[in-house]
Amino acid sequence: MRVADNTVYNSFISGYETTAAKMQKTMEQLSSEKKVNSASDDPVAASKIISLNTSIAQNSMYSNTISNSVSWDSAQDSALGSISDVMLNIRSLVEEAANGTNNSTDYSSIKSEVTQDIEQIASTLNTKYGNDYVFGGENTTTAPFALSKDSNGNITGLTYSGTSQNLTREISDGTTVSLFANGNEFLTANSSNSATDTSTTTANSSTLGSYFSNLISALNSGSQSSMSNLLAETDDYRNNFVNIRSSIGSLTDRLNTASSLNTSRQTDLKTDLSNVQDVDVAEAYTQFSQEKLAYQAVLALGTKIMDTNILDYVN
Repeated sequence: MRVADNTVYNSFISGYETTAAKMQKTMEQLSSEKKVNSASDDPVAASKIISLNTSIAQNSMYSNTISNSVSWDSAQDSALGSISDVMLNIRSLVEEAANGTNNSTDYSSIKSEVTQDIEQIASTLNTKYGNDYVFGGENTTTAPFALSKDSNGNITGLTYSGTSQNLTREISDGTTVSLFANGNEFLTANSSNSATDTSTTTANSSTLGSYFSNLISALNSGSQSSMSNLLAETDDYRNNFVNIRSSIGSLTDRLNTASSLNTSRQTDLKTDLSNVQDVDVAEAYTQFSQEKLAYQAVLALGTKIMDTNILDYVN
């Protein structure tokens, strides 16, 4: 049975286009080192790649949040460690002022050092991480603490202009943490001492600011009994700083654990993406070589078809 020239030609063209398309696709995969270069290559795989890339980007965002949160905690920890040391020095000075061997010059010298320590505490409470104040609650753009003084330069109080909220951060899908930021918690402290000398003229300090004010007043008056009464309060406020620092440390431990889990998940996601998207170069090159041979065979066949003329059909 004789086959029409048009049928032979169309068959050649179809085979040529098929082998050329296969070789072209493999060349693109080798060039990009990716199995899927467009959605039409493999719609199911393309959809999975998009989903995995979205998850990787989301997880990377969580990683940045965790890292920033750890740095936030670190800035706070350093600040509270410094304040704790300063409070310890104030306690030593208060104890010295209460020993009964000081004259007016000694009290003036102690007052000068205590004043410097209080100013350092106020300055440290205005610590910033980047451009944000870390102890101002949700108000991170304005210095939250300020000392008040009378006309003689004596410290009379400490004001707080921040908010009473901590900061919420999402560290993974459905998981949030509360970063400490509420500086208002520094202003009060639960007494850890049952005995209080009620015979003194110094009232119990209701806030950190009033404690500072009472301390300066006691040094101005040279009252030993007032100094003795303030020792317990000094311990209370220092312990409050220490306790808050401890809670921040616990949160840092949790964040470090979350960071490890985040890193592990990111590795898993990238491995899944690689399995779906990346080309096995050696396998693809072998396939390309086979497709090239098939392409060359089709071209060779095409050459013979094109060389056929009417004399080939004459008996």
